[in-house]
Amino acid sequence: MTVAVETGLWQLDTTTSVVAVRHKTMWGLVTVKGTFGVISGQGEVRSDGSAVGTVTLDAASLDTANAKRDKHLRSADFFDVEQHPEITLAVRSDEPRDGDTAQFAGQLTVRGITRPQAFAVRLTEVKGERVTLEAEFTVDREQFGMGWNQLGMMRGPATATATLHFVRSEG
Repeated sequence: MTVAVETGLWQLDTTTSVVAVRHKTMWGLVTVKGTFGVISGQGEVRSDGSAVGTVTLDAASLDTANAKRDKHLRSADFFDVEQHPEITLAVRSDEPRDGDTAQFAGQLTVRGITRPQAFAVRLTEVKGERVTLEAEFTVDREQFGMGWNQLGMMRGPATATATLHFVRSEG
């Protein structure tokens, strides 16, 4: 990224960061949206300008504003939160792109299954001890053992979006 971010450790501001998902259902007629209420994370900007980090979501904290659907999403048909309470995205490398964007590569772990995940990240704010990153990527839920699809009503990949605010860490 051409915008300089100070090297060192950065902690996710869990009170202002948002991670959400959306997926088409009812044969593409309805988009179900939800946000994760409990997230944590940290990152490091290395002296060469590269970045690594991890964001962890409490799978049971997904809220789609429908209690019955949320209960089903927590079940073994989907996130299986009893066996796999966390979803983790670990960023292992980044490649600068034009201006304020970079291509991040890492590993996404859902239901204990880890797959490579690449996605574009945009640095939207650098203000002293605070930086904001925005990202969006798609996930094929079947790759993570979530094949439930009654009557074929769920189509295509799910889309994850994140607005992540990091603050400079003292460590």
